[in-house]
Amino acid sequence: MLLAYMFCIYLFFYRGGGTSCNNTDLESGTKDTEPKMTEPSRASSSFTTWMAQLGAIASIICAIGGAALFASVHKIEEGHTGVYYRGGALLTTTSNPGFHLMMPFITNFKSVQTTLQTDEVKNVPCGTSGGVMIYFDRIEVVNYLVPSAVYDIVRNFTADYDKALIFNKVHHELNQFCSVHSLQEVYIGLFDQIDENLKLTLQEDLTCMAPGLIIQAVRVTKPNIPESIRRNYEMMEAEKTKLLISAQTQKVVEKEAETERKRAVIEAEKLAQVAEIKFSQKVMEKETEKRISEIEDGAFLAKMKARADAEFYTAERAAEANKLKLTPEYLQLMKFQAIAANSKIYFGSKIPQMFVDSGPSSTKASDAMDDLTEQILDLD
Repeated sequence: MLLAYMFCIYLFFYRGGGTSCNNTDLESGTKDTEPKMTEPSRASSSFTTWMAQLGAIASIICAIGGAALFASVHKIEEGHTGVYYRGGALLTTTSNPGFHLMMPFITNFKSVQTTLQTDEVKNVPCGTSGGVMIYFDRIEVVNYLVPSAVYDIVRNFTADYDKALIFNKVHHELNQFCSVHSLQEVYIGLFDQIDENLKLTLQEDLTCMAPGLIIQAVRVTKPNIPESIRRNYEMMEAEKTKLLISAQTQKVVEKEAETERKRAVIEAEKLAQVAEIKFSQKVMEKETEKRISEIEDGAFLAKMKARADAEFYTAERAAEANKLKLTPEYLQLMKFQAIAANSKIYFGSKIPQMFVDSGPSSTKASDAMDDLTEQILDLD
């Protein structure tokens, strides 16, 4: 576009200058050498000149319009918010990521990042309460800006708000911290708390001064201290390390001895428990044998008792049966049967008396025996 604009200017001046020179030559001394131009040719030449001038003007207008359009179109990257200035005054309009238009030449814009960004504050001097000057090489402050708070923060602290709100505050807070603490505390004792304390202090101040600017994290490097003091600290740390190693070695030895003692106690307890278990097992075995013997003895006693009871009952029942069965008549019958079974024969009137007692019933028995003997003899 710029080349087209320059080309049109060149055509305008070249065509116009050439025509004027030719007319001057024609009016001056060239009348004798060249023939005069006719009226139609002069009109045609004037029209050509006028058209060239008109084309140059149109080209200039197009070039200016294109430049204005090019200057009015701008792009806001993702994660940024655009703010606009007109004549140095901040406009209330903000824009989101994308392509936008603005009034060219009198309006300009700045892109403000709203995503996470890390501001590095380098070489921060700090004097301790003892008068020793130390330097923090690098302090990183991770922060982000809420998009809705961009206008207020830019209006109050400009687009470079981090210089006023972060860099200066970090310098101030670190110097405040160092001024009330000794070198020992800053370098060793409280160094692990500097990050968190600085973050909390910055966030408290920003909540009051610039709501919408959020501090996510603060990272502080180890400060640089004078070389002589640093060597002393290194020697002290080396001695502490040796002492710590010695203490840890002693603890390890004590721990090993304690472990060995516990192992011996555990082994003795294990043996005692094993012996106790074996003794209990033997006692249980003996008790089991005793119980089995008692059960067997009880069973044998019950068996023998049952047998004796059975024999006693049998004898008792047999005695009762015999008592009922062995009547005098039955005994006489058995005697007669025995006599009958005998192969010897006795004769005489006194023979029955040899088997019976003399008494009141002896006569009846003798009579019965006589009758029975006669019957037996008849049968024979």
